[in-house]
Amino acid sequence: MGTRTALPVIAQQLPAQIPGQSAGPATGSFQGSVTAGQATGLTLDLSLDDAMQRGLKNNLGAILSGTQTDAARAQRLTQLQALLPDVEFNAHEAVSQVDLAAQGLRIPGFPTIIGPFGYTDLRGSLTWSLLDLKSLRTYMAAKHQFTAATLSEQDARDMVVLTVGNAYMRVLADEGLIESYVAQVATAKVSLDQANASHDAGTSPRLDVLRAQVDYQSLQQQLIVAQNAFEKDKLSLARTIGLPLEQKFNLSDKEPYAAFDNIDVDALIKQAHADRKDLASMVEQTAAAVEQRKAATADRYPTIKFDGDYGVIGPNLGSSHGTGNAAGTLSVPIFREYGLRGEAEVAQSQLDTQNAQLSDLNAQVDADVRDALLDIEAAQKQVEVSRSSVDLATEALSEAQQRYVNGVDDNLAVSQAQRSVAQANDQYVSSLYRNNVAKLSLARALGAGQDYRKYLGPKP
Repeated sequence: MGTRTALPVIAQQLPAQIPGQSAGPATGSFQGSVTAGQATGLTLDLSLDDAMQRGLKNNLGAILSGTQTDAARAQRLTQLQALLPDVEFNAHEAVSQVDLAAQGLRIPGFPTIIGPFGYTDLRGSLTWSLLDLKSLRTYMAAKHQFTAATLSEQDARDMVVLTVGNAYMRVLADEGLIESYVAQVATAKVSLDQANASHDAGTSPRLDVLRAQVDYQSLQQQLIVAQNAFEKDKLSLARTIGLPLEQKFNLSDKEPYAAFDNIDVDALIKQAHADRKDLASMVEQTAAAVEQRKAATADRYPTIKFDGDYGVIGPNLGSSHGTGNAAGTLSVPIFREYGLRGEAEVAQSQLDTQNAQLSDLNAQVDADVRDALLDIEAAQKQVEVSRSSVDLATEALSEAQQRYVNGVDDNLAVSQAQRSVAQANDQYVSSLYRNNVAKLSLARALGAGQDYRKYLGPKP
């Protein structure tokens, strides 16, 4: 008979790592969320679109990606400050009294205690690195890192769509299995009643009753397993979208199916290279590594720094006078060869790593699109075949039941037909699920996760 294991594991459809997001949130974080709101006593009707909106708002992966963008923005501002003048204002008020004798100054006729005396100093200061190419290159790298983080945040939203869609489709598949098993249990009960009636009438052996009893109880067992999986998968969906776990809800959408035809592979791959945010993020990270390499080279260049201040100083403000200082500093590294060379080699190795990862991700984008298209094509064929198999198996079961009732055959054919119906229904539910997950994966592969409806088909 069909079992729960016929349903594929959704986690296998998710990439083990978000491509091009090595600094991003762990993939496992997309399975969690920040719980929003309180559970109510009502049963919520949850559509796929509602689940997506909740996930985009509450999913932990999206939230963590947003905080990383904030951190990159702060780092960019920090590096920008190194290029801007540092202006400060200081107010200084001093009062002193000096004991000359304690300091060894003992002059006859000269007072040993001087003071108290004091002064007031109000002063503004300016420090500015007029020429610092390393700081400039470091700031440019920080700009690219911020852009990369922003793109990764957008890519995380596509991952949320894929994750939430997977979870929603899994629950729908569980519902389909439960409906199938309920119908099969009812059919098996009819067969059991027929076997008991025939045995009581003396027209069939006890073996027919035992066989029907085993079939009936096996299907009941499968129904229990499917119901348990359904409840657990509902909890997983709630965790993904930030719904309180005690909140009761039903899925208002049914599992969609629409043929995905007229596929232009080259056009889709071109679209993926243009729209994939993780690929664009990796390009920005590589540009940041280029700037860091240039910054390591620029560390050899001279720097020019200006320091100046102006203010008023005197015994008090009424008798103060303006004073100021201005100084320019030219710094040239003379011998830091090993340190500079080591810094350059580290930056070069990071750049080489980024270039290799970018090349790999370009190939991965092609593979993601092609894999998703292959999965869609295979799943569509499975849907058509399994749908026909369900019809044929149901017809065969009806025929076997009629033959048994009419005394033409024993109920072995009925038992075998029930197994065929169970297997056909499992395969049909599983193929529908695979088809929809493959379409969500294609949307993710194309960088078009927000347009998931375009790939799943119209709302059923």
